Amino acid sequence: MLDQVLAALAASGGTAVVQAAGTDAWAGLRQAVAGWFGRGDAERERVELERLDQTAASVHNAEPGEVERVRGRQEVVWQSRIETLLENLDPVQREQAAEELRGLLAQHAVPPGVSAGQGGLAAHTVDIRADRGSIAGGVINDGAHINHPSLPDPPQG
Repeated sequence: MLDQVLAALAASGGTAVVQAAGTDAWAGLRQAVAGWFGRGDAERERVELERLDQTAASVHNAEPGEVERVRGRQEVVWQSRIETLLENLDPVQREQAAEELRGLLAQHAVPPGVSAGQGGLAAHTVDIRADRGSIAGGVINDGAHINHPSLPDPPQG
């Protein structure tokens, strides 16, 4: 059984994996987490990459009303996997693995407060521009149409 600090770290790791899925942070976090689990074993790292891809796919493919339930389930799965790995290490290895996990989460995790649901847009800075009669938008639901204005009547006189 892990102490509270390591259990909280495992929970943070599970949350970070799910929050990063589908974001710009995903590629880096995905590779770092797989390496952390692999512990130098290339085959195990490959298996972890597949598991991470399955997690991202399940979150991405969730129906709109199911997204939060799927995210919550995936967070618990990854928390449990992290706890299991830590529990199976001797005390010295456990502390080293915990430090490595803290470091990779600090480096790769999605910043707090940045999230968007399916079809949403989350960003720190956004610069969206429209040019020459075009439409620009971070998220446009239900399509968009541009109507050209009618020409003015010719001058009379």
